[in-house]
Amino acid sequence: MSVAKVIEINASSPTSVEDAVRKGLAKCAESVKNIKGAWINETKVVTDGGGNITEWRVNLRISFVVD
Repeated sequence: MSVAKVIEINASSPTSVEDAVRKGLAKCAESVKNIKGAWINETKVVTDGGGNITEWRVNLRISFVVD
């Protein structure tokens, strides 16, 4: 029998949502093994005074199998 756990993290990128997800997963993989998948819970943007996007932020739920 396998047991899975889900953790929640936040990640950001000045480039794109996809880059923010990649960075978040890479950072998580430094300390968490057996990552099986991720869900994007929420997407946010940070803007400057002119309404231009300066940063993409994502809230991720990451699942992994517990040894």
